Amino acid sequence: MLLNAAEQRVDAGTAAMLVNVGPLLIALLAGIVLGEGFPRTLLAGCAVAFAGAVVIGWATSERGVDAGWGAAMCVAAAAAYAAGVVAQKPLLERTAGLPVTFLGCVIGAVACLPFAPALVRELGDASGGAIAWTVYLGVVPTAIGFTTWAYALKRTSAGKMGATTYLVPPLAVLMGWSILDETPPVLALLGGALCLAGVAVTREARFARRRRPGPLAEAEGTAGAGH
Repeated sequence: MLLNAAEQRVDAGTAAMLVNVGPLLIALLAGIVLGEGFPRTLLAGCAVAFAGAVVIGWATSERGVDAGWGAAMCVAAAAAYAAGVVAQKPLLERTAGLPVTFLGCVIGAVACLPFAPALVRELGDASGGAIAWTVYLGVVPTAIGFTTWAYALKRTSAGKMGATTYLVPPLAVLMGWSILDETPPVLALLGGALCLAGVAVTREARFARRRRPGPLAEAEGTAGAGH
């Protein structure tokens, strides 16, 4: 709700730039609340990816940042998102992603019930295309998106999972280019490259740990060399 209200006051590029403080907030909250710590590669990768998101937001911004409620609501939306991810992680240790997502959607629907009269009133005036796209938003990015998100979050740390959302801005630029025929500025492509590089850096620590031999493997290697 905060993000939708904010996008009525600032353009999409500016909103994307502001809400992308979310993964940084996730990394900080996960380090403090979940005890995940603050790996240098994670923080460095988030910083690089955030810089890329800022470049994309600046390149695609049309009206600039509204110094009032629009910018404030974008940041508040990012904070709410970060808190939700950190709260979701312990729940996923005890149950599957689908029930957690379903209950979250039900609670969200109940919270939105005060808007039901306006929904019924405006539904009669809405076009078939608008209704179809609204259904799409509920099924694909909400139901399918958050269920697959929960599945992945259950199997990795909140900080690293949050960092992968920096792939969203470059994907949005590419999809807008291919589907909506929106030619992106050169700076947006550069920002997308930074986002990809930053996410790659956040995953490097995990791969490095996999490559590093354990004490037993080292001992066996030493023994083999002796023979």
